[in-house]
Amino acid sequence: MPRYLAIGDIHGCSIALRKLCEFVQLRSDDVIITLGDYPDRGPDSKGVIDVLLDLSQRYKLVPLRGNHDIMMLDARDGGVAYQSWINVGGDSTLASYARKGEEGSLADVPKSHWEFLEKRLLPYYETKSHFFVHGSVYPDLPLDDQPDYMLYWERFNDPQRHESGKIMICGHTSQKSGKPLITEHAICIDTRAYGSGWLSCLDVETGRVWQANQAGEKRKL
Repeated sequence: MPRYLAIGDIHGCSIALRKLCEFVQLRSDDVIITLGDYPDRGPDSKGVIDVLLDLSQRYKLVPLRGNHDIMMLDARDGGVAYQSWINVGGDSTLASYARKGEEGSLADVPKSHWEFLEKRLLPYYETKSHFFVHGSVYPDLPLDDQPDYMLYWERFNDPQRHESGKIMICGHTSQKSGKPLITEHAICIDTRAYGSGWLSCLDVETGRVWQANQAGEKRKL
């Protein structure tokens, strides 16, 4: 039986992502669901997307879309969209793509990375017992009818059970405790990888949680 493994907001933390993948001991039949927010804030957004592209060649990777992924794409329009992105961590993303001795620009981002952000990311994913989103959902709307605001921007506010009866797995709302937030109907696994927290991977069937951080430390919950 395949494991369904959900990974929370990565935010440029490539060391934590690599260590986490080693710690989990990925298997060939694993389904890896990443919950969005790959760039910004952490030091190596470029490295994160490189790792995800590599994982997609060797495993079933299901990458979801987060609000920071949207903001990075929108930044190409310039003006307010660009500055808004810079203000929430886009500057660190550009630095990760910069040529040595230069500041970095959107032009330094390779085509394969833009294609990943534009074409590979999904709004949600579901199994028989769970569904996965970046932000949240309205409990009384089918997943196909959820507005973008809810999927990518809404914070975790003790959500009601979704009409599907499935448990929601989400990110987006940073848990400063470094531990997932678990309620009766939902689990938030954004455990603040880019701050002093951890990057989390949840096995949704067993409830096991593996964590790694940018210092290379690992732990299980």
